[in-house]
Amino acid sequence: MPERRLSRRQFFILSSMLGTAAALQACQLLSRSTTQPVSQLSTSIPTGTNTASAGTPTEVGASTEVGASTEVGANTLIVGATTATPTATATPDQLPGRPVSPLFPSPTPTPTPYPPGPPSKLGLFLTRFHPQIFDIIEQGQPPLIKTLELDPNFARGIKELAPKTILIGRMFEADQLNLEADPLPLARQFVERLLPLATEPTRLAAFDAWEGYNEPVADTPDKMKRLADFEAERVRLLAERGVRSVVGNFATGHPPLELWPDFGPALAATRQYNGYLGLHEYSAPIMQFGYGALQLDNGSDQGDEGWLTMRYRKAYRHYLNSMGYGQLPLLITECGVDGLVGNRPGPAEARGWQDFIQTWLDNGLRNDPSGVYMDQLIWYDGQLRQDKFVKGATIFVAGASPGWESYDILGRTGELLQQYLAVHPQP
Repeated sequence: MPERRLSRRQFFILSSMLGTAAALQACQLLSRSTTQPVSQLSTSIPTGTNTASAGTPTEVGASTEVGASTEVGANTLIVGATTATPTATATPDQLPGRPVSPLFPSPTPTPTPYPPGPPSKLGLFLTRFHPQIFDIIEQGQPPLIKTLELDPNFARGIKELAPKTILIGRMFEADQLNLEADPLPLARQFVERLLPLATEPTRLAAFDAWEGYNEPVADTPDKMKRLADFEAERVRLLAERGVRSVVGNFATGHPPLELWPDFGPALAATRQYNGYLGLHEYSAPIMQFGYGALQLDNGSDQGDEGWLTMRYRKAYRHYLNSMGYGQLPLLITECGVDGLVGNRPGPAEARGWQDFIQTWLDNGLRNDPSGVYMDQLIWYDGQLRQDKFVKGATIFVAGASPGWESYDILGRTGELLQQYLAVHPQP
């Protein structure tokens, strides 16, 4: 991994809300000093007017695939593209905008066992087989599952346990899509590679749709137009063989918002052939960072939108609605806590949610890491349920590949998720 340039920054985190719609809990992260990543690791940095202001997460990052030529875990490599002016140091009881105490005490845990509620939109990202995964699927009946494990019997087993679950597949690609080349031949070549997998009878019966390239970096109008043409052609060719598609599959913080109109041809093909739009949403040190008032910049309250999680609302409300795609079904095909987002609080080296446990403890969250992470996922679920066009969100990851263990939710977190999903069943 390339070395990152880091700057020392003083930051303050405002309180956010954890828990269910019926019982929101205040999440308090106190003032801490940390190193902040300020460079980004992709080959180009997106620009534009509708991006986060200095000090907020911005449209950045290139995708990174790890592992060999087999199905492996993948995630987003993102580091902040802008450098904010450091804020003045304040005492803990004088945070900019509002005090920490006594208005924002330590949060109350979400009651467990979790009480019944409306259907959940939380699902699973799977990279390999693990027996606990089938317990979660059978008891929880998640609305959405994405997997890189393409064994047909594995896929059939998922569908037999959860027939109503949307099952998404992705073929491993060692190289990223070349957005400098003619996109139509590339789309035909991609389809030729995928069709033998997707049209195998067992897979064809089990998988509901297939992704294209993972996290393409379309950060200029020309690149976005080529990506749109690639996706539109891929969707059409696969549909001719009875295979549906998920288009986009953009990384956290992508694409630059002002480029959504250039993606129009792909959205049109997706609607015509009954497909899905795919996005990834991560944040750190908690999933609420970058949402609402929880910003590095005091006074930059985003309301019920965010620059990382809940960013999809910016895309739909300010672009897709006016383009006529406001009800295009959306799949959040990766979500969770990911330290690879940039301009965030917390340890610079932290990656998955397990790497932030000490940060949570240092900032007053209870000594129940799995419960604290579930509170964040439940908060996210409550937000997703407010938008009917969102069909599900897969938590990265259940059954981690080597190198991604700190993201894994199997174990007690998986047990909590299983119980939560069981009392929030699909209609």
